[in-house]
Amino acid sequence: MTGPEPTELDAARLASVISPLRRMLLAAARAAEHLPEIPDAQIEIVRALPRGTVAGPGELAERLRLSRSTVSNLLTAMEGSGLVERRPRPGNHRHVDVLATAKALDLFDRFDLASGDLVARAAATLPAADRAALAAAVPALERLRDALAHAKDTP
Repeated sequence: MTGPEPTELDAARLASVISPLRRMLLAAARAAEHLPEIPDAQIEIVRALPRGTVAGPGELAERLRLSRSTVSNLLTAMEGSGLVERRPRPGNHRHVDVLATAKALDLFDRFDLASGDLVARAAATLPAADRAALAAAVPALERLRDALAHAKDTP
């Protein structure tokens, strides 16, 4: 039996490439920028709090599909590391808003720049046809990411 036609999606093969690629890129970017190791769950929380935005712990738990107690524990650890800050919600001091600190945003900016540079340098070593295929794949991968995000939101 032969493999799928090149135009058919081999979903298992794609999934088996994405995870190691992500880990390699993460490790290489951390090394290049001498960045600390931040657990994936904490990375998700910072990514859910782009510059200038705030969210309540319950909102983060719902958005990330984590339990409230898990988010609370993560926020406590992240606050201790200087990655997030909790502030009383204006007009409702029984609730708090969470925001990513300047330290966290700087770490993520440095990571994103290093990652982009690493991908660009690695891609430059590939044949032109591979670079073109990667460029053409980016929009489809973004739509795949969005479809996966939407799928986890539906029961």
